[in-house]
Amino acid sequence: MRVKKATNGRFEMTTRSKIEWTEHTWNPVTGCTKISPGCKHCYAETLARRLRAMGAAGYKDGFKLTLQPTRLGDPLRRKKPTIYFVNSMSDLFHEKVPFTFIDSVFATISATPQHRYQILTKRPERMEEYFRTRSVPDHAWLGTSVENRKHGLPRIAVLRRIKAKIRFLSIEPLLEDLGSFDLSKMSWVIVGGESGPKARPMRPEWARSIQQQCDAVEIPFFFKQWGSYGGDGIRRSKTSNGRLLDGKIWNAVPLNY
Repeated sequence: MRVKKATNGRFEMTTRSKIEWTEHTWNPVTGCTKISPGCKHCYAETLARRLRAMGAAGYKDGFKLTLQPTRLGDPLRRKKPTIYFVNSMSDLFHEKVPFTFIDSVFATISATPQHRYQILTKRPERMEEYFRTRSVPDHAWLGTSVENRKHGLPRIAVLRRIKAKIRFLSIEPLLEDLGSFDLSKMSWVIVGGESGPKARPMRPEWARSIQQQCDAVEIPFFFKQWGSYGGDGIRRSKTSNGRLLDGKIWNAVPLNY
C-alpha cells in the first residue's frame, strides 16, 4: 500500500498493493485489536498511526476499529478483473463488525464477479458463524492466519468446516516449527517471516517443512518473504533478504487465480 499527496494538499491512499500475493487492497473496515502472538508487531497498526499523522482519509482515529461505509462501492467502479485483499488494515470478522455491515461487503463482492477477493481472518469462528446462514461466492477466497501451534493450528480446523471453493492459509509471521498438520481441504498456503524493527526470526527448516507438506498433497505453496532476518539468521533489510527458499522462488497459486 502506498500513500500519495492529492492536489488539494491532503493525503489519500492508493489501493495498489506491494503485497506479493495480491494486486489491490480494499478496506471497508479499518482498525483492529490484538488476539494472539502474531498480532504483537502488527504492520497495519503502525501504518494506521502514520496515516493519521499524514491526514489520510479514514484514519483520524488511528487503529481504532472503524466502519468505512463510503468505501463499500469502490470495487464496483473498477471493471478490469482485479485481485483484492479485503481489509488489509483490519479483520472483516472482528466481533465489533456487525453482520449487517458484512452483508454490505458481500453485496459488493457478489455484484463484481470479475474480481477475486481474498478475505483473511484471525477469527474463523465468527466467519463460520456468519456463513452458517449464507453462501460463500465462488470468487471469494476465505483464509485464516497461522503463526504458531497453539493459536494458529486450531483456526485451520474451523476454516475447513466452512463450505468455500477456495480456502487458504497465511502462515505469517511464522514464529515456530508447526510440525506435521492437516492440510486437507486447503487450496493454497502462503508462508512468510516477520519484518520491522522488532521482528522475530524465522528458521528455514520451519518454512521448508511446510513447503514439503504442501508438495506431498499437491497444494500450491507461496513463499512471500524472509522479512528482517534472512535464512542465515542475520538481520538486514527485507529487500536484501529476498524471497529465496532453498535457492528457489515459490510463487504457486490456485489454478483459477
